[in-house]
Amino acid sequence: MLREISLLCLTLVLGGSIAVAADDWPQFRGPTGQGISDATGVPAEWSPTRNVAWKTEIPGRGWSSPVLSAGKLYLTTSVGAKRGPITLHALCLDASDGKIVWDAEVFQPDDALAAQMHGKNSLASPTPIVTADRVYVHFGHLGTAALDLSGKIIWRQTGIKYQPVHGNGGSPVLVGDTLIFTCDGKTAPFVAALDARTGSIKWKTPRDNLGVKKHFSFCTPLAIVVDGISQVITPGSGFVAAYDPYTGREIWQARYGEGYSVVPRPVYSHGLLFISSGFDSPVVYAVNPTGAIGDVTDSHVIWTHRKGGPCTPSMLAVGDELYFVSDMGIATCVDAKTGAVHWTHRLNGTFSASPVFAEGRIYLQSEAGVGIVIRADKVFEQLAENDLGERSLASYAVADNTLFIRTEHHLWKIQSGTTGR
Repeated sequence: MLREISLLCLTLVLGGSIAVAADDWPQFRGPTGQGISDATGVPAEWSPTRNVAWKTEIPGRGWSSPVLSAGKLYLTTSVGAKRGPITLHALCLDASDGKIVWDAEVFQPDDALAAQMHGKNSLASPTPIVTADRVYVHFGHLGTAALDLSGKIIWRQTGIKYQPVHGNGGSPVLVGDTLIFTCDGKTAPFVAALDARTGSIKWKTPRDNLGVKKHFSFCTPLAIVVDGISQVITPGSGFVAAYDPYTGREIWQARYGEGYSVVPRPVYSHGLLFISSGFDSPVVYAVNPTGAIGDVTDSHVIWTHRKGGPCTPSMLAVGDELYFVSDMGIATCVDAKTGAVHWTHRLNGTFSASPVFAEGRIYLQSEAGVGIVIRADKVFEQLAENDLGERSLASYAVADNTLFIRTEHHLWKIQSGTTGR
């Protein structure tokens, strides 16, 4: 019952927009958007032949993370040759057996636009959002769409234009009937909002980062409530800012110099926002958003940490600790309130996926497809290392007794007490 109450409270905070049941994972990083799961019985060990309920081949290529609602999984993919034609798809799978329920073609982008992508990225990297009656899919500068849960297109939006660098990355956030995402391209970056009911543009707010040499970033916004007021936190190149989700008005900003290509989604805990400033030398910042108005760089940055910050994976706040892993595999645990370091440890591999927390454990997925499980504690303890043998950049979805893991060619259901098939 407590699980249902806590998730209901989250839904009310976000304007009742996302239907959240105890076993749902409806957006990037789950119900809270911060990688925290209340699931029980989550497996800590697996392999291609152990604790695998099913493995389904996913057509095309994409790094969007799976989302889960009412027993169905949703993700996106791009199908076609590198030199076109390419089509962008939304997929629905049955979570019980892994069978594809429907495959909807959403866009057929212009070949020249589709070609503007980093080799590590994909055309289908942003993660969908699923609600009680819709799934929203986002392909950055290539378009955004809403579908009903049978795969029928409700609306498409291709009117928001910008020149990307390395392709798409950031996922949207849904606040009430407003779908918000960043458009931090090569020049003139901005944040945009769509009416989730119709797909029409609600607002576009320019990013004031003229002092930064490289404007592009890929961050997924996070919706929070501070002193009863909704804010959408959106790190970008050179600064993090909070916006009014309904008008697009900037509420406050904190600057961090030449940080660019920012990817990690913010984390909010203990009244502090935790962000990483991106390439080339990532710095972890703790910012107090309470009473923040205008430029609060000098007044509201509580602490910083300059070693082992992530460029790509998001962070985790669990209890009084903040956990993060650098792209090169340096895992760190610090005191969330002060930034004091409890431990650092080098893990095997490189990392892009964002970690998740369940049952006192932290789950990390390396780019080689190795799931590393550590204890959430002030003392480092690795519990397991689980190799699926296939490249992986997507983040997990979590449910009772289950992990859903996307690798380069497959979606896996990892479940305790099952064998690979």
